[in-house]
Amino acid sequence: MALVEYAPPAPLEDEEDLEVKLRRIIDHVPVRVSNTSGSSAGSGSGDFHQYRQMRRKEQDRLARMDVDYQRRKEIAEFNMRQEERMKAAEERTAKKRLKRQKKKQKKKEKKIKLNAGGEEQQKEESSDDDGDSSENGEDIVK
Repeated sequence: MALVEYAPPAPLEDEEDLEVKLRRIIDHVPVRVSNTSGSSAGSGSGDFHQYRQMRRKEQDRLARMDVDYQRRKEIAEFNMRQEERMKAAEERTAKKRLKRQKKKQKKKEKKIKLNAGGEEQQKEESSDDDGDSSENGEDIVK
C-alpha cells in the first residue's frame, strides 16, 4: 500500500482574500456572551428583563450598523457623482482649450501669411527703386 499525502487544492485569489479577511475578523472581533441562562430547566423572574435588555442592545447595534452603512453609501455616491462632475468639467475645459488653441493657431497663420505677403510687396517695391534705399531715405545694407 502506498501512502499519498493530501494536498488541498490551491485557493483562488478571491477565496484567499476572503479567508484572510475572515481570519482577521475572527482574531480581532471579540465574542461576547453575557447573561447566559443557567442549565436549569425553568426560567426565573429576571430572565425576561435580561432578554429585553439583550434584545434592545442587539437592535441598537443593528441600527448603528444601518446608519453606518447608509453613511458609507452616501459618501460613496457623493464621491462617484463628484468624480463624474470633475470628469465632465475636464472634458468641457479640454474642448474649450482645443478651440482656443485652434483660434490662436489660425490667427498666427494669418499673421504669418500677411507678413509673407507684405514682404513680397516690399521686395517688389525695393526692386522698383534703386535697391539701395528704402522709402524713408535710409540706406539698406545687403
